[in-house]
Amino acid sequence: MEVGATGFNSFVINMDRQKRWEIVSKDFGESLAYEGLATTDDIRAGLKKYLAAMFDKGVANRNMHFVISSGAQKAPKTAVISNELKKMGYVVNNVTAEQEGKFGFSATVPPTFADNSFLVDIGSGNTKISWQENGRLQSIELPGAKYYEKGTADEQVYNQVKTLAAKVPQNKRNVGFILGGVPFTLAKQHRQGEERYTVLKAPGAYQAADKKMASGLNIYKGLAEATGTDTFVFDWDANFTIGFLLSLNQ
Repeated sequence: MEVGATGFNSFVINMDRQKRWEIVSKDFGESLAYEGLATTDDIRAGLKKYLAAMFDKGVANRNMHFVISSGAQKAPKTAVISNELKKMGYVVNNVTAEQEGKFGFSATVPPTFADNSFLVDIGSGNTKISWQENGRLQSIELPGAKYYEKGTADEQVYNQVKTLAAKVPQNKRNVGFILGGVPFTLAKQHRQGEERYTVLKAPGAYQAADKKMASGLNIYKGLAEATGTDTFVFDWDANFTIGFLLSLNQ
């Protein structure tokens, strides 16, 4: 389960000894503690209900892992949620933006694309870009889609994204695999059936429905222009938390 900057995402997977995996179930955007569950009792009751739904899917207690995203660690309520989980006997893993980018890459980018493509994860709290170089994963952190809450100007973020995204090596720009809340919203507009991968349109083809979407599109535009990549592919099954699970010694 991922405790994100704006809510919970949960993923149940089957994984074999070769770290090949398949999705069993996924739930995005459950925001128990972010919608007025003010007291610790409320949060604890909400978490128990949420966990019960995962146990019903066949997940053993020992195989339940909790990951707090780098963006969520900046949110005050996250500490309360983390403390409640610890009181319930669970280990809570804090991940850095660099780890998030690397975990996202290992879960999302297919092996046949690992040498010539990159991953971008546009979260609310930050954006991560990662790629493989000389057998090692590289990762950089950019502003997230809620940068407007800090009063940061669109142009400032756009320029920052263009500058940093230009660090992606030329030979790693074949396809941009993309994750995150805003890309999810974009892909939902033209997904065909239950396909795992949806190719996004160019940033200018979308109309922003709200401020977060407008900010995410601003980041997406900067990425597309800096890299010159014309194919961004949203993955409906992957998440950096799955990369975290793949990193565990089972």
